[in-house]
Amino acid sequence: MKIQSQVQLKPFNTLSLDVIASHYVQIQSVDDLVEALNFDQSEHLNVLILSGGSNMLLPKQMNALVMHMDIQGIEYLAEDETSKTLKVGAGQVWHDFVLWTTAQKLYGLQNLALIPGLVGASPVQNIGAYGVEAGEFIQSVEVYDRQLGQFSSIQAQDCEFSYRHSIFKDDPNRYVITHVVFKLLKKADLKINYGDLKTAMGDEITAENLQKQVIHIRQSKLPDPKDFPNVGSFFKNPVITQQDFAELVIRFPNIPHYPQSNDRVKIAAGWLIDQSGWKGKRLEQVGMFDKQALVLVNYANASLDDVQATYRAVQHDVFNKFHILLEPEPVLFNESGLIQSHLG
Repeated sequence: MKIQSQVQLKPFNTLSLDVIASHYVQIQSVDDLVEALNFDQSEHLNVLILSGGSNMLLPKQMNALVMHMDIQGIEYLAEDETSKTLKVGAGQVWHDFVLWTTAQKLYGLQNLALIPGLVGASPVQNIGAYGVEAGEFIQSVEVYDRQLGQFSSIQAQDCEFSYRHSIFKDDPNRYVITHVVFKLLKKADLKINYGDLKTAMGDEITAENLQKQVIHIRQSKLPDPKDFPNVGSFFKNPVITQQDFAELVIRFPNIPHYPQSNDRVKIAAGWLIDQSGWKGKRLEQVGMFDKQALVLVNYANASLDDVQATYRAVQHDVFNKFHILLEPEPVLFNESGLIQSHLG
């Protein structure tokens, strides 16, 4: 393990922001992790966990120890008549892992194909797409608990998974995720309720075709970060009360919506942005993608200030039209490597 100084993080964040970290280290084992945390304590630095860099907004300069997770490996733990349980290193590329599960005839994650990032980030915001969330198939999360100074395993029921949420978001400086344990199905139980996905599937109702169509749809709508730097969906789909929805649908009868539990309704954020005139619109170097209004793109050498100016303008216009405040998905960090609120 080697700790480097003054490292450029532009290649490691998918929005391609120009960022210099005062300290950087690649973590390839739990021993590396312990050694890096000991260095952190001796130098009195904050720690920033870097996964795939697909869900973060970073300032130009950070005085922090950036730990880039690169723990690899897939290990079978258990098997019964209906499922297989496996432990996956936090550094595995998420999309590659999903493809691997399908090739192994293990099912459940196909709807989550082509989501950027690494496996270790999947529990943090409980990644989801097309009616499926990662938390549905996570059995436990293996972590280093910085508060207690020990490794432990957190069972799924204690992770408090909900829409784009988990305990790891509530207490981001406490846990370092090293592995994720998944329990996957031997027989596919396909979820194809979303309109464009159901139509794309046609008559071939298989897990393999489901994965294929998810990839195709995402590629047709979402730009490759290598060509158009982005963090994927930039805003969360807002969830509102039935009462608020009833008032909204009177004014906008065609608003895309999805009933949720607890008498609430999820609204399509991309549609709100599109209807507010932001699809394909730019504010200098930053704009919302012309094929998918939910994706914010760095078209040039934008700074964090440029990104914030654009997404705040989008929030303003959507709120004025729909009285809904969109919440950004990516995590915002300050110059000390600590998470801060998007509200300032």
